[in-house]
Amino acid sequence: MYALMINVTKTFLPPIDEFKSILQRAWDKTWITNRGELVKELEQSLKNILGVPFIPLTNNGPIPLQIAIKTLELKGELITTPFSYVATTSTIVWENCQPVFVDINPDYLTIDETKIEARITAKTTAILATHVFGNPCDVEAIDRIAQKHKLKVIYDAAHCFGVKLRTNLYLILVM
Repeated sequence: MYALMINVTKTFLPPIDEFKSILQRAWDKTWITNRGELVKELEQSLKNILGVPFIPLTNNGPIPLQIAIKTLELKGELITTPFSYVATTSTIVWENCQPVFVDINPDYLTIDETKIEARITAKTTAILATHVFGNPCDVEAIDRIAQKHKLKVIYDAAHCFGVKLRTNLYLILVM
């Protein structure tokens, strides 16, 4: 269940020559935000690559987490891991929910699914699990737990973008 490790301590930048024509288009149009043509082209390319019908791009990682929490109308406690970017926890708090932490599995560094049930209370409404360094969480185990306890699940897959898990299930949450 391991995937390619993603180096998160050093920024990877491809050669600038590969992007000069794209940058020139942005400069010529003077439109780089608010649904400009480059954003629409990137969305279409990602939909084609991932084989999904819809993929909205956002300006940062907390926005899709906020959208998910609001759309699912979550309240109360959300089980998550402290081994994530600060935006995971701060988004939970920003949306007036309470983070409940579960430690990670030291072998694959994602939330330890064997410790989740012990943290579930009557106030728990969801599990927000973070895939890390290209390693997806044990989604099957987490989904079983969620179904058993009637909880919603949000997977923050920013570190596993495009990773295929067994079938054609893609782990995607756009940052």
